[in-house]
Amino acid sequence: MSEYARRMAFLSARIFGQVVKGTSYRNEKIVKQLAIKPVHKEHDEVNYYPPYMKIDLAFENLRYHGLFRDEHQDFKEEMIRLRALRGKVKPKKGEGKRAMKRKAAGS
Repeated sequence: MSEYARRMAFLSARIFGQVVKGTSYRNEKIVKQLAIKPVHKEHDEVNYYPPYMKIDLAFENLRYHGLFRDEHQDFKEEMIRLRALRGKVKPKKGEGKRAMKRKAAGS
């Protein structure tokens, strides 16, 4: 191989991102690692978990329109309603005991 051909092969390898002949095994390994697609751009890595937040929002909208029945949410709302009937809910700001005393004393 002539000097010119060797030099052209070297430049070609540099331009097109190929490993130059005569490099060590470690350098070839590093070049292979850098040549693969990054993990954050892999389809399987990025979409490993389903989009739960979007699914929950969709079910919430369906429930609002009466097209989906969420029995657990119905139960929670019923418990809140029953607590309100028994007077067990927290008062709103300005409607507590101290505020009522202050209003009674001020009036």
